[in-house]
This record gives sequence, C-alpha cells and structure tokens, in this order.
Amino acid sequence: MPTPTSSLAQKIGFWSATSIIIGSIIGSGIFMKPASMATQLGSPIWLTLVWIIAGVFTLFGALVYAELGAMMPETGGIYVYFKKIFGDFFGYLYGWAAFSVINTAGVSAIAFVCAQYADYFLHLPRFDAVTEHSIAWHLPYMGDLYPLENIGVKSLAVSLVLLFTWINYRSTKAGSSFQLISTIIKIVVIVLLVFGIFLSGNGNTGNFFTAENPKHGGALISGIIAAMTGAFFAYDGWINIASMAGEVKNPQRNIPRSLLIGVFVCVVVYLLVNQAYLYALPVERIAASSLVASDAVGVVVGNTGEAIIAALIVICTLGAINGNVMAPTRITYAMGKDRIFLPWAGREHKRFETPGNALWLHGIWICLFIITGSFDMLADMFVFVTWIAYLFGAIGIMMLRKKMPDAERPYKMWGYPVVPVLFILFSAFYLIITLYNDIDNYLHNRQPVINSVLGLVIVALGIPLYMYFNRKKRYSGE
Repeated sequence: MPTPTSSLAQKIGFWSATSIIIGSIIGSGIFMKPASMATQLGSPIWLTLVWIIAGVFTLFGALVYAELGAMMPETGGIYVYFKKIFGDFFGYLYGWAAFSVINTAGVSAIAFVCAQYADYFLHLPRFDAVTEHSIAWHLPYMGDLYPLENIGVKSLAVSLVLLFTWINYRSTKAGSSFQLISTIIKIVVIVLLVFGIFLSGNGNTGNFFTAENPKHGGALISGIIAAMTGAFFAYDGWINIASMAGEVKNPQRNIPRSLLIGVFVCVVVYLLVNQAYLYALPVERIAASSLVASDAVGVVVGNTGEAIIAALIVICTLGAINGNVMAPTRITYAMGKDRIFLPWAGREHKRFETPGNALWLHGIWICLFIITGSFDMLADMFVFVTWIAYLFGAIGIMMLRKKMPDAERPYKMWGYPVVPVLFILFSAFYLIITLYNDIDNYLHNRQPVINSVLGLVIVALGIPLYMYFNRKKRYSGE
C-alpha cells in the first residue's frame, strides 16, 4: 500500500525554511553548554576546536539530508526516508524515537533554559532542598528523577510549550511568520553580543590560548567526547525542515539551499560567539558560570549589560521553542497517517490545516519531560539518540546510490562517497565512546542517570506499540 500523502498546505518559502533551520538551531545551547564544555576540556584551544569539529560534521550531516530531502520531499522527514530505505519497522522505530526522545526532550531542554534565563528577572519560586528531594522517581539501574526541583522554572517552561503549541495549532503560517521574525531578532542579538564584547576593549586575547589546568591524556579524550555532545546539542535542529518537506514550496530547490545556508550561518555564528566569550572571560570563569553570556557582557559593560543579555537570550530561546514545536510533530502526523501509530495523530485540523492532534500530543509529552528532567539529562539523552539516526541516514544514502543509481536526484551531495564514509566512522566512534563515558560516569557517581541508556530504553518501549498497531492494521485489511 503506498504511503498516504500529506493534506497539509505548502505555505513555507525559502526564507521561512531557512529561518526554521537557523531559529531551531540557535536556541539554548550556545548560551548554556559552553560552561559545561569548558569544565570538561579545561582548555580554550580545545573549546574552539570542538566547536569547529562538531560544526564540520554537522555540515556533513546536512549534505546527506539535503540529498534525501530533495529526492523525497514528503512531510515526515527521516521517518519517510527510513521507511523507504530500511522498511516499515525501522521507519516506525525512528518515528517513535523522534516522538518519545529526540524532539520532545530537545524542546524540553530549550524551554527549561528559556525559563532559567527569565528567572533572572522573575525570581520564580522554588522549594527548599529538603522538599525538592522529598519525592524521587527511581529508575532501576539508571538513576533518580526529582520532579519538585526548580518547580518555578519548570512551570514557566511548561506554560511556554503550551503557548507555542496553541499558536502552531491555530496556524502554520503564524508559526512560520513568528519564526522568521524571531530569527531576524536572533541574528541582530548575536551581532550585538559579539561586536559589543570585541569592540569594548575590556577583554584579553590571551584567554584564547592560556589555561590554568588544561586536561591531558585519557581525561582530555573523555572531555572531548563529552564536550562534543554539548556542541552537537547546540547545533541540532537543522533536520527540522526535512520533517516539513511536504509543506515547503519548490522543495527540490529550497530544502537543499535552506539546509546548507542555514547550517553554515550557524557554524560561523557559534564560532564568533565562542571567541567573544573567551575574549571576555578566561576558560576557568566560563566553566564556573551558570549564565555565561550574561557574565561575559557583564565584564564589558557591568550589571545593566547582564540584564539586557538575559532578556535577549529569552527572545532567542523563544524562537527555538517555536521552531522545534512546529516541525517535529509532522513525523508523528505522518505515522498516524500510515496507521502505525495513533490514527488520531494523523488527522489534520479541517479549518486550520495543521496537524493539530499531533501538536497537542507532543506538547503534553514535552511537559512531562520538563517536570521530570533537567537540562543536561535531557540534552545528552536526545543528542545520543539523534546521532544514531544521523548515522543510519548516511548509511541509507549509500544504499540508495547502489539500489537506485538512475533515480532522479535534484541535488547530489558534495564529496560523495568520502563525506558519508567519514560521517559514518565519526558517528559510530562518537556513539560508542559516549555510551562508555555515560556508564563510567554513573558508576563513579559523576552523574545521576545513564542518559544514553535511558534514551535507548524509552526507544525500545515503542516496539510493543509497533506490534500492536501493525497487527491492528493487518486485521483491518489495510
């Protein structure tokens, strides 16, 4: 039976598509992850190199999915690609992973950071330490979750997710328009941040090279892998446009262009921001900072600058919440259309022409993640599962080149086959080392949860659901 086609209207042009990519990428990561990355590396040189390495491999991934997106411009993105390359079960498993971990945990982390920066002004309430730890949800062999921690921040994050879910439920055009406007504001904010710091003259170029306690040997290798996870979290979101391919005007042309331009712009922006942080603060100060962007500007212009940056970062993360609420729901929508997930999720709103049911399903699941999780746990969990998918995308493009050498490819990736082979080798190495580090950190009480294993367990829980929906579909004669 052929895949049901989307009934969603094509309302997204090139600039909106590019803004979805940039807006989805530039969110919380560049403002929160540099601190933990600096702690893991202890070196400004390696901090810069990790951003470059992660950026290069993110561009390689974009090249892979630019070809797939132009070849199969259907709503559902990677779910559609994997179903056609590897079969229905593999496609479903990715779709379930996208719903249960990848996209929902990612939005949860971004919303959590947005609320944390808003707390700079709002002074949101929270319980005392005893109350926060009075309720613990134990995950056997994986760790504990504390739902009462940071209750004020979590409540605001939940409210933001529900607000943007409602906006995108009402109108795809409204969601994409907000994305375009917020992305323009983001770029202006980043330019002001970078040039304001560099032109102040109050920094120190020696911070680019010197460190008090740089790591060496095995500690450095472990730190590089852990820091890479932070950088990949900051770069993630570029794949969102593939999920909305069926709603993009002239997708064969606009998807590759928007992917490559959007990712390249973000790599350049992140490098500039990282160097601005280092100019203002030594790597040890970055490592100790909870709000690194505010602290960097504070060195230059004082407390007023800190408040301004905190406000601008809230604006940046609002756009990232919107972009990551809007796009990934299309995967769940496509699965519902195929009736291998809740058929209810595959129904579009007749009046608004949006995947309304899928949007609210995602919104509720995201809110549950916010209540139960923390920023680092959510970010690390979703990055690990995401890169498993990216690895198989590169394998899939090589399989398609052999199986369908004469198929129409409106865009062919640069550097084939060297680029996908390098991407596959790097991804496999990164995933193996990350899994090892996660388990080692848990066993030595350096983190409360084995984040990568938790992500895999949640993905595996979807297998019985596939068996149920597949059996139901088969018995109905579809």
